[in-house]
Amino acid sequence: MKALVLTRYNEFEYQDVPIPRIGPQEVLIEVKACGICGSDVHGMDGSTGRRRPPIIMGHEAAGVIAEVGSAVRGWKKGNRVTFDSTIYCGRCEYCLRGQVNLCDRRRVLGVSCQEYRQDGALAEFVSVPQHILCRLPEGLSFERAAMVEPLSVAVHAAGRIPVVPDGKVAVFGAGIIGLLSIQALRQAGWRNVIAIDIDQDKLELARTLGAAHTFNASVCDPVEQVLAVANGAGVEAALEAVGIESVFQAACRCLRKGGAVTLVGNVSPQVGLPLQLVVTRELALYGSYASSGEYPTCLEMIAQGKVDVDCLISEVAPLAEGNAWFHRLYAREKGLKKVILAP
Repeated sequence: MKALVLTRYNEFEYQDVPIPRIGPQEVLIEVKACGICGSDVHGMDGSTGRRRPPIIMGHEAAGVIAEVGSAVRGWKKGNRVTFDSTIYCGRCEYCLRGQVNLCDRRRVLGVSCQEYRQDGALAEFVSVPQHILCRLPEGLSFERAAMVEPLSVAVHAAGRIPVVPDGKVAVFGAGIIGLLSIQALRQAGWRNVIAIDIDQDKLELARTLGAAHTFNASVCDPVEQVLAVANGAGVEAALEAVGIESVFQAACRCLRKGGAVTLVGNVSPQVGLPLQLVVTRELALYGSYASSGEYPTCLEMIAQGKVDVDCLISEVAPLAEGNAWFHRLYAREKGLKKVILAP
């Protein structure tokens, strides 16, 4: 089969590799669409330590079952499916509590780190265990279905904080996850969403997707602006979708007493904690990692038009052109959002 392989840092090759073998409880999927995740783009240069060559990346995908293992039940060849980005065991204490994203034995598709190597879906075929499969709603395109993984991340993050319908929530970062989070927060019941970014085009899109206020942090102090909108008291909640210290600090400073911030961005492995602020104002910090069972709900949200993913898809391109598209994303080409590759 053909696959896009990170052969060395910052360089992909479109090459022939063996078709994955499947075990008794696994299925072989013919990939029809696979998105390039921001974590793949960040990881291609080796800075994260989680994309060690050689590796086939890709965990935002959808396709058709091409083969089923001998012990697979309820699935058959020809089923249109997507699958969780996380391969969880289903047996540890976290899985049994429904926290599959925290599984002790978790593996993420398309990741090669010190602990494991798991080829992903930027290829003609990928093998996955049957328990992470999800059936696609009738009529949902493979390209839209490939957006379910980032949407599930946003929905999971939005669900980490209690909803205050008449309150205000500030979303820091209007990238793919931030823009999906704005929609997820609106769907969860938040009526007043504020978006902050340094890209005016992204902020204009944020407003069309439901943000009541938008602030460009490159030309104003976003904390001052958020506090002004919140009558000086601060917002009830914030969602930080960038993952650098300055943005984290700003998210904390814009909260009212007793407020909460969900942290989903993690570009920086460490940030400084404004300890006195957190303690004296009794702020709550929620980490949010991947998703935990939100796929079926998210697929229906996309299929029913409750969330707009089309406006986030910049290009659907052949897998063979993947190297060029990765470098365009890495260079942060203006206006470029989600790129989906089709084997």
